[in-house]
Amino acid sequence: MRELLETVREGRVQRVLSLATGLGAAVSGAEIFLEHDRASFGNRVMWWPVWLGPLGLAAGIAGWADPRAARTILPAVSAALVLNGLQGTWLHIRGIAAKPGGWRMARYNLELGPPLFAPLMVSGVGALGLLAAVSRRER
Repeated sequence: MRELLETVREGRVQRVLSLATGLGAAVSGAEIFLEHDRASFGNRVMWWPVWLGPLGLAAGIAGWADPRAARTILPAVSAALVLNGLQGTWLHIRGIAAKPGGWRMARYNLELGPPLFAPLMVSGVGALGLLAAVSRRER
């Protein structure tokens, strides 16, 4: 436990953050697939976060295994995750506004419309990957 705290204090968490990014991307991609499938993939853009899930998993594993991949592939895929999460948040805001009553019935439409904060979780996973890219490697 003491060694783990020292490693975190020194900022040597690249492998851990890389793996967390990969696992987070895989889990969020699977959840997004289920939710967007329920919505019948009404917009082609709904496939983007689903495709980014396996890419994030692969980049996270690569970053865990190879320091070079953690500085090249992982930040590229992580940046795509961040941008896609921000895009999804904007699209979900528009989706809530398009529901009957729009933002005048915000409480109702926030509960039954597209989840407002779910795409931000994808951005959070991407942010982990960007943080991994600038972190130092464990010994």
